[in-house]
This record gives sequence, C-alpha cells and structure tokens, in this order.
Amino acid sequence: MRSTVDSPERQAARQQREAEWQVRKDLAAAYRLVAHFGWDDLVFTHLSARVPGGDHHFLINPYGLLFQEITASSLVKVDQDGNIVESGSLHRVNPAGFTIHSAVHMGREDAGAVMHLHAADGTAVSAHRDGLLPLSQTAMLCLDHLSYHDYEGVALDLGERERLIRDLGPKQMMILRNHGVLTMGNSVAEAFTYLYFLMKACEIQVRAQACGPTWMPSQAAIETTREQSQSLGQAARLTWPALLRLLESRGQVYAV
Repeated sequence: MRSTVDSPERQAARQQREAEWQVRKDLAAAYRLVAHFGWDDLVFTHLSARVPGGDHHFLINPYGLLFQEITASSLVKVDQDGNIVESGSLHRVNPAGFTIHSAVHMGREDAGAVMHLHAADGTAVSAHRDGLLPLSQTAMLCLDHLSYHDYEGVALDLGERERLIRDLGPKQMMILRNHGVLTMGNSVAEAFTYLYFLMKACEIQVRAQACGPTWMPSQAAIETTREQSQSLGQAARLTWPALLRLLESRGQVYAV
C-alpha cells in the first residue's frame, strides 16, 4: 500500500506554495488599500513583494489593471532581470516599475516588500526645497527612517539602480525628488505601515503650509521623537489585521 505521508520534498513544496499564496494575498490587499486611501495613479506605480524561497523572484502588478482590480492570482512573478516567470491575468509589467523595485530587492536582503507611489501629497513634498519638515508628530516619527534620491527622468535606465540603493542606504522610507515616495519593509504589512506614516506626514505638511506660517517644535522634541520612532515598523502587528478587516467590511474580494 502506498504511504499517504508526504515526502520531505513534497512537504517543502507545499509549504513554499502556501507561503507564496500568503504573500500574494497580503500584496493584493495592499493594492486595494492604496486605492481605498486614494493614493493610486490609474495603472501606474507599483507595490512588490519578494517570493519566499531562494529563487530571487518577486511579485508585482500586471501593467494595465487598476489597483482596485488587483487580486492575489493576478500578480505577475518576475525575476531580478524583469523576465516574467509566471503571469497573472495580464502578461506584462511596467519596465520603469521594475527598475525601481528590482534595485531595492537586489540591494537590500531585508526588503520583503517595496511600495512606490505618485500620490499628490507625497509628490508635492518631494518637490519642496526642504523635503519633509518636522511639522507634526507623524513627520518626526518618519525622519530617522527617511532618505532622498534626486530625479533622473522616467526610471528606464538600469544604471539608476545602483544610485537609488546607495541613496536609500539602511533606511525604510525614501522621497524620490520631484517624483513621489517609496517605502520598504521586511513584510508587506511593515512596508505599508511605513507608507501610511509617510503619506500622512506629507498630507499634514501640505495642509499646514497652505494655512500660512508654520510653528516648528524644539530641536529637543525632534530628537526625542526620533529616538521614540525606532519601533515604528512594529506597529504593523496592530495595524495590518485592522486594515484587512477594513477591506473585508467593504466587501473587497482580493484573496482569489
């Protein structure tokens, strides 16, 4: 009689599939959340996630779907050279998106997920001479995690990857000058949490500066908040389950 117990190889393969499906669900949820908060830009900009395992593959949106249309199975799997390994609903990806995301995934082993937006408030702050200012507690919580990268044109030149990862350094947030924002994290949940804080800080700054002269906190308060921000990514343990419940309460079907 044939044994019903899986071999170690089959168990490993099953666990690999299950781990990838979980990442697919989380990434699809993040796309829906970006649309929910109004941060999407038609079919442009990208969120990506590393596929668990050692194949250097990552998941990204198919070029042509709105963020509100993304599902776990529609995501495209590509390698670090941008070649499609497994297509979803559409057999194409945006080459500019690949350039930016592959840079971070290749340059940072801890980059489980990378998120890049052109949302208005983030792009407005990216065009501000002084970048993100410590005008709010939210902004001060971001400052120690933040870096900057100068605009070089639409990101089609693969040579920009080296400069982008150099400018990112060990940080989790980046303002792409005259372009938008980028965050990364160990997981989709962590990257999205950083993204929410950065976008909220930019939104507050745009509104505050529209009101007239602004009030700056003391340097001591800024430094204290910097120190308190070191555990910011850990907030994902609380925020991500709540965000998934938000999608479910609105009938969002993404885990298919």
